[in-house]
Amino acid sequence: MDSKSLTPDQLPRRLGVFSAAAVVVGAIIGSGIFGVTAEIANGVGTVGAMALAWLTGGLITLCLAWSMAELSAMYPSAGGTYVYLREAFGPMMAFLFGWIFLLFAPAGWAGIAAIFSRYAAPLLGVGHDHEYLITIAVIAVVTITNVLSVTFSSRVQSATTVAKALALFGLALALFLLAKGSDGALAAPIDWRPTSMAGFGTVLVAVLWAYDGVGPFCALSGEVKDPGRSLPIALLVGVSIVVVLYMLINAAYLYALPLDAVKASTLVAGDAAQSIGGNTARQAISVLVMVSTFGAISALGLTDPRVFFAMGRDGLFFRSIGAIHPRFATPARAVVLSGVIACLYASRQEFEQLAATFVLGLWPFYALAVAGVIVLRHKRPDQPRPYRTFGYPVVPAAFVAATFLILGNALITSPISTGMNIGLTLLGIPVYFIWKRVAGNHAAAS
Repeated sequence: MDSKSLTPDQLPRRLGVFSAAAVVVGAIIGSGIFGVTAEIANGVGTVGAMALAWLTGGLITLCLAWSMAELSAMYPSAGGTYVYLREAFGPMMAFLFGWIFLLFAPAGWAGIAAIFSRYAAPLLGVGHDHEYLITIAVIAVVTITNVLSVTFSSRVQSATTVAKALALFGLALALFLLAKGSDGALAAPIDWRPTSMAGFGTVLVAVLWAYDGVGPFCALSGEVKDPGRSLPIALLVGVSIVVVLYMLINAAYLYALPLDAVKASTLVAGDAAQSIGGNTARQAISVLVMVSTFGAISALGLTDPRVFFAMGRDGLFFRSIGAIHPRFATPARAVVLSGVIACLYASRQEFEQLAATFVLGLWPFYALAVAGVIVLRHKRPDQPRPYRTFGYPVVPAAFVAATFLILGNALITSPISTGMNIGLTLLGIPVYFIWKRVAGNHAAAS
C-alpha cells in the first residue's frame, strides 16, 4: 500500500511473513549469544547443565511465542505487549509496562551498539576512550533509516538476519568438522547436574537475555500483512530457528574447547574459531559479531518505538509521539525519542549493567501478558482468535510459573538489582496518576 493512499491514522502493513520472521530472528540474535556463554558455564559448572539451561530458556521462549501468537493475531496493532496488557488488565498496567520499557529498551540499544563499537574501533583506528562515538553513530544511523522507511529497514534486517544465521551455522559446522573433539568438553563423561539449583536459576536470567526478542517483535504487529496468519508463523518459525542455532553453536563450542577454557573466555566464539583457523578465523568472528549486533539494533529500531507510539495514541504519553509522518508513514517522533534516549545512555557509558539486567524489569510484564491469554478467554470469549495457543492452558500457565520462579530466585540471589527493578516499577504508579491528572486538566482547559 502506498503511503499516499493512507489516512493520517494508519501505519501501512508492508511486512510479509518472511520479513516478519527475519525481525524475530534478528531481534533475538544480537550480542547475548556471544557474551553470556562463560557466565552460564561458571554459573552451572557442568556441560550437561549448560545444555539444560539453553534448552530450558528455549522452551520458555517457545511458550512465550505460542502465547503471544494468539494475542498478536487477536490485536494486530502497534504496541504489542502494551496493547495486550491494556486489553486484559486496563490502562494502568499498560502504562507501567510502557514506563519500564522507556527506561530499559533504549539502554538495550546502547548496550548492543557498544558491543558493535568494541569490535569496530580497532578496524577504524578509534581509541577505547572514543568508542562511544561509534556507538552513537550506529544508533543515529538506525534511527534515521527507521524514520525514513520501514521497507528499507526491513530489507536491511532481512539481509543481516540471513547473514548471521548462516554464519553461526557455518561456524558450528566448521568446528564439528575441523576441531579436535578429543580435547573438547564433550569428550569427557557428561554431568547433567548443576553446581546448585540457585545458580541454575540465576543463569536463566542471562539465557533469557540472549533469547529476548518475542516481546519487542509483537510491537510491530500493526505493520505485518495478513496478521492473523503471518504473525503466528513468524513468531513460531523465528523462535524455533533461534533455539536450534543456539543449541547447535553451544554444542560446537564444547566440542572444540575444554570446559575450563569456555569458563575463562570473554569471546568463546572467537576462541573456538581460533582453535581451528588461527587469528584469521578469530578476526572473521569479529565481523560476525558486528553484523549480528548491527542487525539486532536495526530490529529493535523497527520494533521498540511502536510501544511509545501506541501510548501516545492512547493519551498515556505525549500525544505528539503518536503522530505518523505524513510523507514516510512511520512513527517518526517515537523513533527519534528512542534514538535520543539511547544516545544519552551511550554518551554516559554507565548503562551496561542496566541493559544486561533488563530481564528482571520487563519479563514480569511478559508473564502478565501471557496470563492475559487466560483472562481474555474468559473476559472476551467471542473475540475472533485467528490462532489459538498450542497446549492451552498448560503452555501459558507454564510460562507464567517459570518466569516468576526465575524472578523469585533472582530476588534471593541478587536482591539489590531485583529490588531496584521492583522499585522502578512501583514508582510508575504515582507517575501514572500524576500523568492522568495533568492530561485531564489539559483536556479540560482546551
